[in-house]
Amino acid sequence: MGTFAYFPHTPADVGQMLDRIGVKSLDDLYADVPRDFLYKGEYDLPEAMSEQQVRDFFEELDRKDVPLKVFVGAGAYDHYTPSVVPYITSRSEFLTAYTPYQCEISQGTLRYIFEYQSMICNLTGMDVSNASMYDGPTAAAEAMMMSVACTKKKSRVLLSRTLLPNVIRTVETYAYYHGVTLGYLPAEDGRTSFEALKAELSTGDVAGVIAPGTNRYGIIEDFTGFADAVHAEGGVFVEYCDPSALAVIRTPGEWGADIAVGDGQPLGIPLNFGGPYVGFMACRKDYLRKLPGRIVGETVDRDGKRAYVLTLQAREQHIRREKATSNICSNESLMALFVTVYLSLMGPEGLKKVNDLSYGGAHYLHDKLLATGKFEEVFHQPFLKEFVLKPLVPISELQQKFLDGGFFAALETEEGYVSFCVTEKRSKQEIDELVSLI
Repeated sequence: MGTFAYFPHTPADVGQMLDRIGVKSLDDLYADVPRDFLYKGEYDLPEAMSEQQVRDFFEELDRKDVPLKVFVGAGAYDHYTPSVVPYITSRSEFLTAYTPYQCEISQGTLRYIFEYQSMICNLTGMDVSNASMYDGPTAAAEAMMMSVACTKKKSRVLLSRTLLPNVIRTVETYAYYHGVTLGYLPAEDGRTSFEALKAELSTGDVAGVIAPGTNRYGIIEDFTGFADAVHAEGGVFVEYCDPSALAVIRTPGEWGADIAVGDGQPLGIPLNFGGPYVGFMACRKDYLRKLPGRIVGETVDRDGKRAYVLTLQAREQHIRREKATSNICSNESLMALFVTVYLSLMGPEGLKKVNDLSYGGAHYLHDKLLATGKFEEVFHQPFLKEFVLKPLVPISELQQKFLDGGFFAALETEEGYVSFCVTEKRSKQEIDELVSLI
């Protein structure tokens, strides 16, 4: 035991615990494990390094990573992150904070989660938001199960084929293990088919419908009549959103949606090689009791001062397991803080500016690419910062040309189109350089 200088237990402590449970050694704890499964060799660990050697080692690894200018989206967007955001979230009181079980010592964490919930409600037009989820796809999966819980006797949920593929696959995984039947709504000229929706609803067994506000082609969907049609058959309408875009397009609340979900990554969270991100979920107050996770509320203490508490905790750790709405145990509250600081810094005008710049850049690139004669238009539909084109040259050659020039662009879709995205970080000069490569 002397080898482990930072272990809190002395040999006497360990001996006392072993005596208590009736075994003689730590090895006896693994008596039920077949001997063939126990590793008996020496671990191949590298020699110890000095601090400078460790720094040199990781800097050498870093040099192998070639930074590219990002011109794709598909659910993860290269938006600008103000420098103060990572500074605030790196403070020890935030970075090391855990789930706020004891409200007496968690007022700071509870307050920023409350602010996060309030901002998500403002963006989505919903009445109430939970305290954040793992990412957008799992939030959509929770919305699927929430739809079934809200409608009780119905167990079929419809997914639009214009949802991102990773969202569909995640929902399918959850549905398989929860006994939920899925149906699919085809795309019609790049948008969710309203006629197909009405036909599916006529069967009378649809609990919910999940469709994207801005879809995998980058197109802004038109949900005129969707909510009314779903509600007329007793179902729940769920919109999957890009929260950044909600600053300038109609919100789920304005479309009459019951639940809004999505990924908070576009709100200033860096790409981070795929995570951590943060899912958001908000709903109309009618479905408050079916919302998974936890909700932070504002109240007053015995002295009349403002205080924050966990108002609702509809998860299996707090209530009877069979009545729980979810088994989500922790939430991405550090990333929720990231979003909260970003939104408070940007404000409505800042978010509008982000979308203005992204819109201008995306449409400029779109027109320039068509002018090369190497692409054809696919859909004549409105888009914000992302779009697809049909390439008239081999996609692999196109992608390699971009990579060689220092760009990550032309993401291939399952139909053989290529997708491009422009955010406020991309300059006109960069767009012109991208186009000049082809």
